[in-house]
Amino acid sequence: LFAIDRAGIVGADGQTHQGAFDLSYLRCIPEMVIMTPSDENECRQMLYTGYHYNDGPSAVRYPRGNAVGVELTPLEKLPIGKGIVKRRGEKLAILNFGTLMPEAAKVAESLNATLVDMRFVKPLDEALILEMAASHEALVTVEENAIMGGAGSGVNEVLMAHRKPVPVLNIGLPDFFIPQGTQEEMRAELGLDAAGMEAKIKAWLA
Repeated sequence: LFAIDRAGIVGADGQTHQGAFDLSYLRCIPEMVIMTPSDENECRQMLYTGYHYNDGPSAVRYPRGNAVGVELTPLEKLPIGKGIVKRRGEKLAILNFGTLMPEAAKVAESLNATLVDMRFVKPLDEALILEMAASHEALVTVEENAIMGGAGSGVNEVLMAHRKPVPVLNIGLPDFFIPQGTQEEMRAELGLDAAGMEAKIKAWLA
């Protein structure tokens, strides 16, 4: 089990500590299970799941920062490669991987979009992705990792493999080294706060 802290934008630890690339390089490793918790309870469950997973390597990537205050539930092993639909909406589905879930939830509420906590980057929940593609006009993937080669790229690969011509917008970290700044400052600057993501989606749909 690889417990990978400082996932995504790291803030006070400095520019060299930005966690921008781990999803991209871990996806290449055969039999690697990759988990992206969206809150402290999910992080606990994923660490427990990874610790008890004996069929290959696993990784849990979680951010620097404080817990968000969700209820802690008894530890149990999660079903590998299964996401959860958090909100049902219309036309647009947001597939969120990990740390940006609070922002993605605000966007989903504002746009009346379906919101999915994908939880696993590898193996991806292909059945859920295909269900979302069949029941929505467009998909948006959200991750605090480099867009290139990241979780969104995995979603694109699934859709192309199944010849599903649904439009997909990949939201994540851009193709440059992220400069120093607090998490809030950098998310706002990169359009990864709720307002920025909503603006990206509206511009893309226009």
